[in-house]
Amino acid sequence: MPTADELAIVGLSLRVAVVSVACSLPFAVAIAWVLARRSFPGKTLVDAAVHLPLVLPPVVVGYALLVLFGRHGPLGRVLADWFGIVLAFRWTGAALAAAIMGFPLMVRAIRLSFESVDRRLEVAARTLGGSRLSVFMSISLPLALRGVATGAMLSFARGLGEFGATITFVSNIPGETQTLPLAIYTYTQVPGAEPQALHLSLLAVALSLAALVGSEWLARIARHRRDDDRG
Repeated sequence: MPTADELAIVGLSLRVAVVSVACSLPFAVAIAWVLARRSFPGKTLVDAAVHLPLVLPPVVVGYALLVLFGRHGPLGRVLADWFGIVLAFRWTGAALAAAIMGFPLMVRAIRLSFESVDRRLEVAARTLGGSRLSVFMSISLPLALRGVATGAMLSFARGLGEFGATITFVSNIPGETQTLPLAIYTYTQVPGAEPQALHLSLLAVALSLAALVGSEWLARIARHRRDDDRG
């Protein structure tokens, strides 16, 4: 059975992953729709910027977050002085790092889903008097729910496993920012703590598998609902 400390680490990791997905999902849906449905100057650069965290070393992303959102960074100073929000060395900063690292996976899955939606359905709805927002909410988004669910769960799984950006931006503070990967790393550095590292690793594998299974389950539900609507 997991110990109280392990449960606390798992609880913090789940909170970080859930908050990261909840905060980034609306932006991911909006950007995915724009990339799937609109052509504009600089679209290639926007697409590249969205996917940049996939190819950058996570430590670089964490350092950039520290520079921007640290207590003396341009954004961090504004958040701290005006709103009393501090992200560096806080669990909320870990959620921000997880959101950024998982954002490309989310956007890509949702964009592919939007691109698979038959545009003739959207055009028909517009000709019947539907506004852009109503067409999006009643046709585009429901038909793309499979991709939304898949993207959200992939980002959630990525958030659970995030290490490099997190440890660079918020350090490895027990009870505050020490998520599963950071705790495993800590135990591997302590002589005789290999059993704890193995136990947490097995928990991490179980949670990641659950996230992937959940992604497939939600995708199947969305597919069945779409087929029922067509039928």
